[in-house]
Amino acid sequence: MARPIILGVVGDSATGKTTITKGLVEILGRENVTHIGMDDYHRYDRAERAELGITPLDPDCNFMDIIGQHLGHLRADEPILKPVYNHDDGTFGRPQYVEPKGFVVVEGLLGYHTPALSSLFDVRVYLAPPEELRREWKLKRDSTKRGYTEEQVLAELDRREPDSESFIRPQKSRADLVVSFQPGAADDADHLDAVLTLRDGLPHPDLSIMLDEEGRDGITLEERASERCLTIPGTVERDRGAAIEEAIWEKMHFARHLRTERLGMFAVGTDDAHRSESLAITQVLILYHLVTAKAVVAIGGDDAAARKPSRGVPSAA
Repeated sequence: MARPIILGVVGDSATGKTTITKGLVEILGRENVTHIGMDDYHRYDRAERAELGITPLDPDCNFMDIIGQHLGHLRADEPILKPVYNHDDGTFGRPQYVEPKGFVVVEGLLGYHTPALSSLFDVRVYLAPPEELRREWKLKRDSTKRGYTEEQVLAELDRREPDSESFIRPQKSRADLVVSFQPGAADDADHLDAVLTLRDGLPHPDLSIMLDEEGRDGITLEERASERCLTIPGTVERDRGAAIEEAIWEKMHFARHLRTERLGMFAVGTDDAHRSESLAITQVLILYHLVTAKAVVAIGGDDAAARKPSRGVPSAA
């Protein structure tokens, strides 16, 4: 039996990790995906962190060795006994027996902290929205869903900043795909631009299929030394977005049975009825890498991406 394909979605707190992964889990089918949150591997609960003066962004606040062991087990198609962290009250629950399925989606703060750890992922995504937007997202989320006051959230953001700089942002260099959602011409949450940096560590599809010869939709592609920068304006029309998605689906014709309209959906507060074309195109690009990797492994390859080291990534020990 072919081993699972492991996707990493890494970024600072409130960068949109759950938004990105939700659509992918839905389209792949929950019955086919093992979804892991790395917050479960915190070493200390909320009260202990406050007493010790340590933040969850610090590797010393997490069982990094256990994370590596568990990813290794999942990659080998072996079950794990996963810890459980409760964000509602900051305590730990009963460990959960988890079996790997065809795809393992791992989201968290420190997935690419070391070369050895990052090498366990088949596809590595890093989320990097502008800091002002991330702070806005975190303030909205933590004050409405996690029981914090606005003053507490702002104070915690300031307290975490040194650890963000030291431990979180350096991981950006180890990603295959860096995604930055940012305000664009429309200046509203439903129409954020997506700026994607695609590194040569993965064999990306032909990105020219996204370009309009006359440049009317504003999509641009910049070629760099070992990466490409694709900018997708949030104002891309629905029909144009659908055409781009269709072109990418054509590149993975063996997985067309997965095609649905679930991509691009996101929540604002308790309202899930929002759609973004730039988000949908980003998600279908990630999906392309997942199903392509799955096909490679299914025919006997172990290095699903036939990857070469991404720029800035030292060889794994």
